[in-house]
Amino acid sequence: MSLASDERAAICDEFERVGDDRPTLSGDWKTRDLLAHLLVRERKPWAAPGILVAALAPLADRAMASYADTPWGQMVDQLRGGAPVWSPYRIPAVDDLANGAEFFVHHEDVRRGAPGWEPRPADATRDAQLWALLLKTGRFLHRGSPTGVVVRRPTGEQHVLRTGSGVVTIVGEPGELVLHAFGRDAVRVELEGAPADVAALAGSSRGI
Repeated sequence: MSLASDERAAICDEFERVGDDRPTLSGDWKTRDLLAHLLVRERKPWAAPGILVAALAPLADRAMASYADTPWGQMVDQLRGGAPVWSPYRIPAVDDLANGAEFFVHHEDVRRGAPGWEPRPADATRDAQLWALLLKTGRFLHRGSPTGVVVRRPTGEQHVLRTGSGVVTIVGEPGELVLHAFGRDAVRVELEGAPADVAALAGSSRGI
């Protein structure tokens, strides 16, 4: 199984467990908003550009609003069933590339949207996929950093994502490092470096 397929199933289980009105880490979105966003990505290609392009955001907003009266269970079933046959996301390689991080991060947005969350137990297969994902995308996700960025797992394995004036080492499990790189603050990481560099990194933008 791939990260994308595993996390698709996991986030659908979580949606079913918590319902459609749970806070998430995705700004002001509740779980219904977040699930609508995921469905728009896969099922309404005419509106999907509005997810990334601010000038086109009204397209995505209207598409998400179209799910306002859709029964919650039906929405979850649509996401669980995968992209339509005509969607590029139906191609396994595209699904893996585009949805692995998307589903993992948003799954944790749901899990950590309320107090009392804990990281999921370590999983060697998932952690290996997340570490590989971080090494591929981490430089881009940390492009706003004015300092160099190194990521290090508790095992000691580390990788230089960016070079720059000064350096900050971010220490944590792969999933925590990925979430941090995507701009989430509800994470378990440690930042090592000169105080000024750590402050500069903490104040920089992260994510897409």
